Amino acid sequence: MLNKIKIPQINPLECLLFIFAFIFSFWLMFSTFSYEKGVIQIGAKAWSDFASHIPVIRSFSFGSNFPPEYALFPGEPMRFHFLFYALVGLLEKIGIPLNYALNIPSAIGFLGLLVMIYIFAKQIFNSISVGIISVILFLFNGSLSFIEFFKTHPLSITAINEIISNKVFPSFGPYDGKTVAAFWNLNIYTNQRHLGLSYGLSLLLIYILINPIFSRNHMHDRPIKMPKMLKWFLGEKIDFSSKFLLKNVLLGSLLGSFFYLHLGVFTFTIIIIGVLALLFRQLRFPTIIIFIIGFIFSFPQYLYQSNHTSTFSFLVKPGYLIDINKLSFISFTDYWFMNLGIPLVLLSCGFVFAPVKLKKIFLAFFSLFIIGNLFQFSPEIAGNHKFFNFFMICGVTFASYFLTKLWKKNIAVKSIVVVAIFFSVLSGIIDFFPIYNDSKITLADYPINPDVKWIKDNTPKDSVFLNTQYLYNPASIAGRKIFLGWPYFAWSAGYDTDERDRIRRSLLNSNNLTQFCNDSRKYKINYVEINNHDEYDYPINNLFFEENFPRAYGTRENLISIYDVNMSCDRKGS
Repeated sequence: MLNKIKIPQINPLECLLFIFAFIFSFWLMFSTFSYEKGVIQIGAKAWSDFASHIPVIRSFSFGSNFPPEYALFPGEPMRFHFLFYALVGLLEKIGIPLNYALNIPSAIGFLGLLVMIYIFAKQIFNSISVGIISVILFLFNGSLSFIEFFKTHPLSITAINEIISNKVFPSFGPYDGKTVAAFWNLNIYTNQRHLGLSYGLSLLLIYILINPIFSRNHMHDRPIKMPKMLKWFLGEKIDFSSKFLLKNVLLGSLLGSFFYLHLGVFTFTIIIIGVLALLFRQLRFPTIIIFIIGFIFSFPQYLYQSNHTSTFSFLVKPGYLIDINKLSFISFTDYWFMNLGIPLVLLSCGFVFAPVKLKKIFLAFFSLFIIGNLFQFSPEIAGNHKFFNFFMICGVTFASYFLTKLWKKNIAVKSIVVVAIFFSVLSGIIDFFPIYNDSKITLADYPINPDVKWIKDNTPKDSVFLNTQYLYNPASIAGRKIFLGWPYFAWSAGYDTDERDRIRRSLLNSNNLTQFCNDSRKYKINYVEINNHDEYDYPINNLFFEENFPRAYGTRENLISIYDVNMSCDRKGS
């Protein structure tokens, strides 16, 4: 009996790859965010981004945030894709420590992305080698930022030690004024924890959709009579089997969830499968089903967000981060060669030699590169990097395909392959060590932070604080909403931060109780929190709050003072 059981063959290389991917994913997330004895430890390179993520997480775990509002800009529907951070908040709410609640989903999401890159590449090219090389090229970006590194670290016998001990990205454009952008290395996945999961699920959806193209017996057709035009568009036969319909309904549901998980991923997944449907007739009917179900799932969130008017309008912006005044064919080519490096050449060659069927798949992903270079989708043009990131997930598979083709040639060509791989991963290796060597910034959390503890234990979960402190405000760490967080966070999502900041400054410098109470009711402000330690470039009427509002927490000697707005306004207000 046992002899008849077939045990599937396990490739040792695949085993090693999956073990490496698992260990690396969990190390990457836990090394950049940890928690010990009530103290949050955040990698310095992730510090600023987490100042927006933690308040959102805590608004779900410690606070009350349904229907969802942005914890750093309350009073309007949340435009930030909140599903991942709501999940993290729910996990913390049921008792899982914050570091595990955040890092485990982050690691699983990134691991899933690596696995999907491997499976996708292996399947469409029918090669384990292509799959493995694709994962390597993805992990270690192929930009030419190593040129900047060696400008300040000349080649010498100490070069390897200088790379290993390096703590600074050699190029971090546009923020440091250099050409190579900041969005190609692993830093984006440690900062944007929902990104790996979003990419992985999108690639899974696309993979399941196109998989029948690579399978011989992929259709269980039930012929039906169709008008000639419909036959021309959809093909001669349409599958109406229950298995077929169920699969595409589930894929449509997954697509719809992207609207909540990552709006950018929702957008370019639609673009990719839409182009695939145009290029492959057998995908058109499944795509119609997926689109219908996806839009049904996303429509409630769309209606909710439509109650908010964005300050940003869709723009035509050619050239991405290239100065529009200097945009030319030469500057465009130079910019993208510097940013994508040797893999750009390799994937172009891979496209040329690929079969027609694979060329079509490449073109679907390449549409993201074109669109990302033509349009601006958010106030921060740099946000378009997600389009290029996802394009390169497909791009590295074609680069890997070309490398494996070359490897089959003579020894001289094999040496060229080794050199090409080396220069394709060199920048990524150099960029890895600033993450590995990154210092940690600590943040006292509940319950050892007395300010956070008092707010969490003594204020209603849905309270809104008129704040003076932007980053890591104690109220936001305690899960309460603050009237305005660091303006960049809300501005980049399309909120009118200039007007909100004007209102905040006016309220903090109030001298009329009646007017203040009227405004605080309008904006649903429950407490005023003043950080007495910091200096501000705008006036704060401390005397007004001392004379008119009961001090709920703190003294003049404390770092913060908290005043109860409701009590005073209910008693004295107009």
